[in-house]
Amino acid sequence: MRPVGRPQRPTQTSVTRGAPPDACAGVRVRPVEPGDLDRIIAIDAEVTGIEKVDYWYEMLHRYGSRGRQQRFFLVAEANRSLQGFIIGEVRDWEFGSAPSGWVFGINVRPEARLAGIGTRLLEAITECFRRAGVSSVRTLLARDNHLLMSFFRSHGMMAAPFIALEYDLE
Repeated sequence: MRPVGRPQRPTQTSVTRGAPPDACAGVRVRPVEPGDLDRIIAIDAEVTGIEKVDYWYEMLHRYGSRGRQQRFFLVAEANRSLQGFIIGEVRDWEFGSAPSGWVFGINVRPEARLAGIGTRLLEAITECFRRAGVSSVRTLLARDNHLLMSFFRSHGMMAAPFIALEYDLE
């Protein structure tokens, strides 16, 4: 039996689930560059309905600097156009858990979904986490985000041994 919260490594067949066999052939995943920011803001605004310019400049500053060994901001390109992005970091010993990789941002242009781009992004950041020395990946998402829940579950992610709690300050 697998430990709770430990994702299965995506298989080669999961890369193209729901897409033609060569759908990912022209996809390149690389570290973010400052020139990518306008497209990232546009993709995020298209999906969320909110343009968060200041937020994305802060994310670029915090996670987009080269040479960081525990923070990762990657983009996927196809046909010379940015198609999606993923952001994560290694978090050490939070809430008594061993160091693990955390994915806290992923998005793919709606028109580019089902082409394996999200899978390529997840595989790339997972490899970054592996090189950083961690053996588990976690994320947090809204319980009504069925699209993202299905995506992560299709890659072997399952309930983690933690429960998120909150209360309003107002």
